[in-house]
Amino acid sequence: MQYDSLAAFRADRTDIGKGPFAVVICEDRTEIGSTIDHVLGLGFRAVFMVAPPDIGDAVVAERGDAPIHWVREPARRPDIAQDVVNALIDKAPGQWLHYCYNGEYLFYPFCEDRTVGEMTTWVMEERRHAVLTFVIDLYAGDLNRFPDAVSVKTALFDSSGYYAETRKRDEDTVRDRQLDFYGGLRWRFEEHVATSKRRIDRIGLFQARPGLRLRPDHTLNDEEMNTYACPWHHSLTGAICSFRVAKALRTNPGSRHDIADFRWHKSERFNWSSFQLMELGLMEPGQWF
Repeated sequence: MQYDSLAAFRADRTDIGKGPFAVVICEDRTEIGSTIDHVLGLGFRAVFMVAPPDIGDAVVAERGDAPIHWVREPARRPDIAQDVVNALIDKAPGQWLHYCYNGEYLFYPFCEDRTVGEMTTWVMEERRHAVLTFVIDLYAGDLNRFPDAVSVKTALFDSSGYYAETRKRDEDTVRDRQLDFYGGLRWRFEEHVATSKRRIDRIGLFQARPGLRLRPDHTLNDEEMNTYACPWHHSLTGAICSFRVAKALRTNPGSRHDIADFRWHKSERFNWSSFQLMELGLMEPGQWF
């Protein structure tokens, strides 16, 4: 299905069926195909692609009858993620939603063998309605060969250097079971990253309901859904492995000439495995076996 604008998507009253659904915001043409294949491989029942008209849908034609819908909207305008996700929340109460950008890939514990539907069913049995995800930066090792820092086959990531700070409601009050997480390229090259963009936590998968809203800082307006664990035990968390920051640092005129290499002594080859991420503590299986 094609929507000429986000307004047309909002206005359409067609039943979009049952989820889980994925939203992919296409800021450019980089790795659109691999991002689609990844979310469909996890078991999402439909993908909503957000892209301007000049980014064609030929990549979809190669995927036959895959359930892919296009929303034609400038994908680089401020707050596009919130606007699209909130529109989908209104259309799909009760369904699970995931959103990402092109060149980003969702991982959760044991995702090689268990579908996203199986995982969210277990999360609901634990009386949880959101999964905290950490954005793990991916980058190419050889920037001469891959000047935009994107290389799926030879991707590297930081194996350490992650930390968290308490999240405060105000100067004297700490939010219960909420932390601000940092690390990756946003930490190592923080002089090129705005303070408001340095966090790596994102509520990247959650169950929609009436009145729920995604906020500009990638949190939800239900504070319990922003927590990293429930009160009684550890909860499952996920990771969104992303070339987005590396690509931005290499294409932005203010930073590209200052960065000749992203590699450091803690760089590790990414093997596209949930087990690798769990072993490094970059996501948590909780009580899920």
